[in-house]
Amino acid sequence: MTETNTITQENQYELLRPVLNERQWRIYLGTEARKLGLGGISQVARVASVDRETVSRGIADSKAPPLLDRIRLPGGGRKTLTDTDPTLETDLEALLDPKGDPMSPIQWTTKSLSRLESTLNKAGHAVSYRTIGRILKAKGFSLQANKKNVEGVSHPDRDGQFQLINTTIKDFLATGDPVISVDCKKKELLGNFKNNGREWQPKGSAEVVNVYDFPSLADGKAVPYGIYDRLTNTGFVNVGTSADTSAFAVESIRRWWKEHGRKLYPNAKRLLITCDGGGSNGSRNRLWKKELQELVDEIGIPITIRHYPPATSKWNAIEHKLFSYISINWRAKPLTSLETIIRLISSTTTTSGLTVTAVADTNIYEKGIKISDNELAALNVRQEDFHGEWNYTIGVSA
Repeated sequence: MTETNTITQENQYELLRPVLNERQWRIYLGTEARKLGLGGISQVARVASVDRETVSRGIADSKAPPLLDRIRLPGGGRKTLTDTDPTLETDLEALLDPKGDPMSPIQWTTKSLSRLESTLNKAGHAVSYRTIGRILKAKGFSLQANKKNVEGVSHPDRDGQFQLINTTIKDFLATGDPVISVDCKKKELLGNFKNNGREWQPKGSAEVVNVYDFPSLADGKAVPYGIYDRLTNTGFVNVGTSADTSAFAVESIRRWWKEHGRKLYPNAKRLLITCDGGGSNGSRNRLWKKELQELVDEIGIPITIRHYPPATSKWNAIEHKLFSYISINWRAKPLTSLETIIRLISSTTTTSGLTVTAVADTNIYEKGIKISDNELAALNVRQEDFHGEWNYTIGVSA
């Protein structure tokens, strides 16, 4: 190699080194050495200012099959933390699944990455929260929220009650008599508070609400009691501002009957109500039965009640036929006033044809009203043979 060629070769090495990765650089050096023949390794190493071993590895790499985008051979490079710290994964899994150990340091704390990092470091592991996140993802972990799915202990006659409810509904619908599902929706604070959910808005125009949602900051509360008509697929919501009492529940049904029921069912001979077994329309609630007796006497037709068995409230038709769509319709909208709630409920519709009417009820409903044994005995209540506490009919008083 002449002096002129040596200078040219040096310039070539200087130009190529920055643009080649580690393996490409070695192969290039090895290829140049093979071209020079005997003594090529030493000459390339001297001109390129590299170690002879690097040139020799380059010759071997140039003769080996391609590594499909790998820079190093399998197993090369820096060892992973799980290789150098063999107990890390085991200790991490023990924190995430303590197996009921009451002494576990994270048993009763939030399992955030930062808390896991702190706990593991105290145990002698030098690991960052980023590495913990990568390990968890690789092992199939992900962020999880609570999921409502535990209904509680099933009543042994649950299926039997469901069958009776379905049979009764079919019987009423076959004769054209009204069937309604009733319940009280979750109470809502009135004010400029955050409402869960998101909706499309122009970028940067999110509605600003209060940081805190303390009851003391509210302008009152809304108590929506709903009635869902199975036959007509219509909803009626009486939005109170007082308490969810049996008197309020029956007044809501009364308002539905006056506004819609008697017009839709002018020839009705009876009315069926399906509802939960607790709350203002509970199966053990004496005031509920007394208020219903007064309603029966007003409208002149008997009312049959079918309560859902314990721990089955989500099967009540009003929950998934009416309340769920109201929640969707007002998501991300602050419920600033009673008028706002009335408007949002009344504008709820579905592609299946649901329409909803909402009215305000500003009456005061007293809590704690007691019904004596004598008052209860005076009611015209006929209980079914099967779970009479769940299934009964209130007839017109004699």
